[in-house]
Amino acid sequence: MKKVPHINRRRCLALGAGVGVSLMAGRAAAAWPIDVVVELFSSQGCNSCPPADKLLAELHGKPGVLALTFHVDYWDYLGWKDTLAGPDFSRRQYDYAKARGDMDVYTPQMIVNGQKQMVGSQRSEVFAVLEQSRIRPWPVALSIADKGKELVFEAGAGQGEATLWVMPILDRISVKIEKGEMAGREVSYTNVVRKLAPAAMWSGSATRLSLPKDGLLTPDATGCVALLQTGKVGPVLGAAAWGRVVS
Repeated sequence: MKKVPHINRRRCLALGAGVGVSLMAGRAAAAWPIDVVVELFSSQGCNSCPPADKLLAELHGKPGVLALTFHVDYWDYLGWKDTLAGPDFSRRQYDYAKARGDMDVYTPQMIVNGQKQMVGSQRSEVFAVLEQSRIRPWPVALSIADKGKELVFEAGAGQGEATLWVMPILDRISVKIEKGEMAGREVSYTNVVRKLAPAAMWSGSATRLSLPKDGLLTPDATGCVALLQTGKVGPVLGAAAWGRVVS
């Protein structure tokens, strides 16, 4: 497990801007039911991360599990710039730590349903937490529909206030790492989040949001995930996926 040098030295991280994309027209929505969301914070500059990356790929194949990988950039100074990392992903991890109040930030770190955190390579603990955390139905119904040049996101009615996060996903990629702690290794990653966008605020009323694909998705995206989370990065209230997020 690799700890961040010190939480107070974190940089001010900004959300990334939208870029162009191929429209992926005609791709069917992911129809499988989701009852637990797992987020892995990983890095190509972390030599303790590959076991967690491998475990996430295994979780990805389990019924009901939505497994996502976020690559952080705070280890880039060690000699290798992570090709999948971004400051918004690092900020998300820090925001989780602040929301929990423990300020515990490290790689590889897994977070389940926006709440429970653990070392992402600790197989027995990960599986135990997953089985304890399955939710069906979610407190708020959430869906993604393909409308040609747009994706339509719908959240049902409920209670509280939440953020609708929209995330273009690259389902699989292998990267050969040439420098740093992992020099000479090739690592495969699963369901890599390529952009993180707070698309809307939800305050309990049924909500429908249409977003153009060419402004939302990244050129390498194979699908898209939506999470509705209490506040900013609190408990997950709803989850949905579209496209090739699962194979």
